[in-house]
Amino acid sequence: MDHLFHPFSGKRNTVFARNGMVATSQPLAAQAGLDVLKQGGNAIDAAIATAAALTVVEPTSNGIGGDAFALVWVKDKLHGLNASGPAPKSISADKLKEAGHKQVPVFGVLPVTVPGVPAGWVALSRKFGKLPLKEVLAPAIRYAEEGYPVSPILGKFWGMAHKKFKETYTSEEFAGWFETFAPGGEAPKIGEMWSSPGHASTLRAIADTEAEAFYKGELADKMDAFMKRHGGYLSKEDLESYEVEWVEPLGAHYKGYDVWEIPPNGQGMIAQMALKIFEQTGDAKWQDADTLHRQIESMKLAFTDGKAFITEQGEMPVDPEHLLSDEYAKARAEKITDEALLPEPYELPRGGTVYLAAADGEGNMISYIQSNYMGFGSGIVIPGTGIALQNRGHDFSLDETHPNYLKPGKRTYHTIIPGFLTKDGKAVGPFGVMGGYMQPQGHFQVVSSTVDHLLNPQATLDMPRWQWIEGKTVHVEPEFPNYLVQALIRKGHTIQVLPDGGSFGRGQIIWRDSETGVLQGGTESRTDGSVAAW
Repeated sequence: MDHLFHPFSGKRNTVFARNGMVATSQPLAAQAGLDVLKQGGNAIDAAIATAAALTVVEPTSNGIGGDAFALVWVKDKLHGLNASGPAPKSISADKLKEAGHKQVPVFGVLPVTVPGVPAGWVALSRKFGKLPLKEVLAPAIRYAEEGYPVSPILGKFWGMAHKKFKETYTSEEFAGWFETFAPGGEAPKIGEMWSSPGHASTLRAIADTEAEAFYKGELADKMDAFMKRHGGYLSKEDLESYEVEWVEPLGAHYKGYDVWEIPPNGQGMIAQMALKIFEQTGDAKWQDADTLHRQIESMKLAFTDGKAFITEQGEMPVDPEHLLSDEYAKARAEKITDEALLPEPYELPRGGTVYLAAADGEGNMISYIQSNYMGFGSGIVIPGTGIALQNRGHDFSLDETHPNYLKPGKRTYHTIIPGFLTKDGKAVGPFGVMGGYMQPQGHFQVVSSTVDHLLNPQATLDMPRWQWIEGKTVHVEPEFPNYLVQALIRKGHTIQVLPDGGSFGRGQIIWRDSETGVLQGGTESRTDGSVAAW
């Protein structure tokens, strides 16, 4: 990995350390993970501490009521955790259609699925952790109880959400959101202190009972009662029967490296499909219009197929291994010409997610992601608990011919994806780019920058990004070179240069030298990103 060690980057420098490292989108959360490492915890303990803290210090993107996935490297083996929850057992597409819905709503009680985050923390702690869960969750509890000053990007998106929600969250079921996240009628401003005693109480109950209170006890009772009162479908029975799933990570070979993702119901394999298609089209040249064109076209094809096929395993009409085969990649690559393709169009909504990477001095590493989806999720907060529930059910289809058709107890197509890179059976490290449907596109660009162009982690994350939206439309950041924009337009792409709005994802990377154990980390300059290390 020595070719990745050049430390200089455009916006900030790569961070180097040996004993441990945590990279995430909020400095206080990264520090919480580092503190746990220094107390004798390992990378998995640090990840749980960071994830729990993020539910407090970045509530605009995740919460206790969301889902999680993880790729964990321990003792030279990669493990996969799927902590995404299913649709309630009492819901059905027919019930929603009879109520007049043409799709699963975005907000409110109807898109709420079973939260997997607390169960994911417990599963990781029991299988790999060194410290008791009470110690690991202590920093998050302190932040919720004592408060913390709101950071710049957090404050920006919190204010934007409050302005929007005042107009859309008008019914009684949303009162808990305003009580929790807009105390006194206003969202907290940048630099102001914010606390959530209910959130602290919930985290303490999860720590004390290893989430039994959340899935089988008093918190489950509160969620059940709230849903019954407001016409929702999530029940205590759904919570009691929930279990996380340990899965075999899905690997794809790309130019000497193996790129790992969680298998469906996650969308991670779209990044792998795109990489394999692109590999069939020729060499990757630096800042080259033809290379960029072929990358965008590869992503279009992979995304079109991913959206058509990916859902919960067992419900997919095609085997994931086929979509990652050389045969498939060659067939799809043959569709790419010098002109922009017009695939079957579909609209790509934005998402809200947090990602973190952690590593320790023993060689353990973890790629972890959790989300409520679309920022604050469903807009439903159980009063007095700080539990903000996700709206993952919105991604279900009410079309019975679609693989992602809504069924009771089924898990939907999932946007959040952790990534991991290995070479010759040895860990290179965890990486991720959060942000709805930007995520596999971000993974693709991270891997290409690393493998094709030998960029270090920070330089990789600082590269101007592109995002295919639909049809021939591609969004690019303002820093994107104009000569590339003009060349892509000549190839038939519709290029839109967007101002900074967070739509290009937020990433973290930690690479590890297999011989020296030295860690190098990069964090996202598009948010309040931080690498905590020692």
